[in-house]
Amino acid sequence: MSSPLELTSEARAFLEPRNATHRQYEALRAFFVEGLPASEAAAKFGYTYGSFRVLCHDFRKDLDREFFLSSGQRGREPNPQRVAETASVREKVIALRKQNLSVYDISRTLAEEGRRRSSVAVWKILNEEGFARLPRRRDDERPSSPRPDAATVADVRRLDLTELSHQVRRSVSLRAVSGEGRVRRTHDKG
Repeated sequence: MSSPLELTSEARAFLEPRNATHRQYEALRAFFVEGLPASEAAAKFGYTYGSFRVLCHDFRKDLDREFFLSSGQRGREPNPQRVAETASVREKVIALRKQNLSVYDISRTLAEEGRRRSSVAVWKILNEEGFARLPRRRDDERPSSPRPDAATVADVRRLDLTELSHQVRRSVSLRAVSGEGRVRRTHDKG
């Protein structure tokens, strides 16, 4: 039997968690089962005191949380078609970013190809691959895409109501206030 200071590889597998879920489980177990103070449990498993308190709060709200895979989920092989599609989309996203397209442009291009991904999903891929955010671009630097046309501004001083006054006996006439562009309504008494 090994001494208390020497850890076997089996014991190390339990005491040195390798993923976030296992680390959460061990930290919560140390606090709730072993009675370790919150500050010590937090420090032992790499949490700040505040984040460990949040972890405990969330756990208390959902005591039925699954920390481990059920037997039906163990050993399940990923769908090869889905893996290939994901890899293909990832390659396309990277290629489009190398053309200096934004996450929105990439998302729009993928949707046009029938491989819809949100701008957030595109950003996750780019972030995982080490791409930085693009600097803000001027309008002339952006790819061409439909944009709204600016309408011309109406000049109320050029409005001609002469024909309207001949067609309508009792109507509301409009008079433009000079230079201000406001319209005053007066009733015809004629």
